[in-house]
Amino acid sequence: MGGDVRVKICGLRTAEDVAAVAAAGAAYAGFNFFARSPRFVTVEEARGLSLLAPEGLCKVALVVDAEDAALDAIVAGVPLDMLQLHGHETPERVAEIKARYGLPVMKVIGVAGEADLACLTEYSLVADQLLIDAKPPKDAVLPGGNGLAFEWRLLVGRKWLRPWMLAGGLNAGNVAEAVRLTGARQVDVASGVESAPGVKDAARIAEFVRAAQG
Repeated sequence: MGGDVRVKICGLRTAEDVAAVAAAGAAYAGFNFFARSPRFVTVEEARGLSLLAPEGLCKVALVVDAEDAALDAIVAGVPLDMLQLHGHETPERVAEIKARYGLPVMKVIGVAGEADLACLTEYSLVADQLLIDAKPPKDAVLPGGNGLAFEWRLLVGRKWLRPWMLAGGLNAGNVAEAVRLTGARQVDVASGVESAPGVKDAARIAEFVRAAQG
């Protein structure tokens, strides 16, 4: 562990959220453009929040199987540093999006068992980063942010061509163990720092970042 663990807080919706993330020392601020999520923000809302982010805080747009028209509006309207693809985007689609917008792309891979790790090598050839999350249940409305974890031991000793981030059921109580076990140098959290779905808690954000960084 150590202070070099980079933290992403996803699903920010208010100016207070952005201030709390910046104050806690997180590296990434995530804005969720998936309409069915309790963390959803419009392009206009995300633009206002992004403009509040201090220099050095990486602003990430989370999208799910977004068409070009939707991505065009997001990229044109919001000052961003990265796109996070949280749907069923193929490696070809990832490469297409990266080329079209000229922004770094993070591809999310849902994991329930070892077989789900097989595609990570292929995606690492086209994405700038990988985010390894718990695979949602078959009947889940949301592709992520469900507060579910997977078997972290699946990642022990594994290496990929790109930087990767660990997500899925993390909170201040378990993130240190997750980092120790997997060797993750980056972690992502949404529901684990909330007092209710979509409602961030500044104290929990600060506690999570402290725990992640040891």
